[in-house]
Amino acid sequence: MALTVSQVARLARISIRTLHHYDELGLLTPSGRSEAGYRLYAAEDLRRLQQVLFYKELGFPLEEILRVLNDPDFDVRAALHTQRRLLLEKAGHLQALVRAVDAALDTLERGTPMSQEEQAKMFGDFEPSTYDEEVRERWGHTEAYRESAKRTSRYTREDWQRLKAEGDALLRQLAAQLEAGTPPTDEGVMDLAEQHRQYISRWFYPCAHAMHRGLGEMYVTDARFTASLDGVRPGLARYAHEAFQANAARALSQ
Repeated sequence: MALTVSQVARLARISIRTLHHYDELGLLTPSGRSEAGYRLYAAEDLRRLQQVLFYKELGFPLEEILRVLNDPDFDVRAALHTQRRLLLEKAGHLQALVRAVDAALDTLERGTPMSQEEQAKMFGDFEPSTYDEEVRERWGHTEAYRESAKRTSRYTREDWQRLKAEGDALLRQLAAQLEAGTPPTDEGVMDLAEQHRQYISRWFYPCAHAMHRGLGEMYVTDARFTASLDGVRPGLARYAHEAFQANAARALSQ
């Protein structure tokens, strides 16, 4: 029995607008229409929607999902096995983050600077201390490094949690723009890049546009930074790099 768009939206717990967007992209086109012209979804459509939502949960951009599902060699059974494995890996990562949050809450009242071990728990796979020696070698002579070291040495656990939450929120907003297909030269995306530059200046060191542009270069030339950002959303490192470049160019033209 065919379902209407509102019934599918309730079943899948997504918005009607999202289903319309998927239809416009060719990602999920309903098999039929009512006499009045309303979308009607068959069982086969629901199975395809399930695949879309699984891949989306795993961080795939919509364009990549479309390419995968339209591949004539696409194998639903093999895809489900792969998705199960990736979801188990993601679940393990989320459990590790929950443990990190529990540890942070357990000692929040101390109000003392975080140890390197505590930072490692908080940042998960991306541990800032891993880069200490390399950072000192490359930038230890700069005023920016000295200012950052001075500021962060005074940060309490609460400070680290706030700066991480703020940085993660900015990356999620950039990832959302990437997923929506918004070009990195869009004014709104450049505004997010500017917010990121100001975030660096506020928490670490005065970050001029040229320095922020250099940070974007590191996102795509250093595999560790690339892996960290692309872990949020595939392609995010390149997208952020291009947004930082565009924002710096915009500042020079003003």
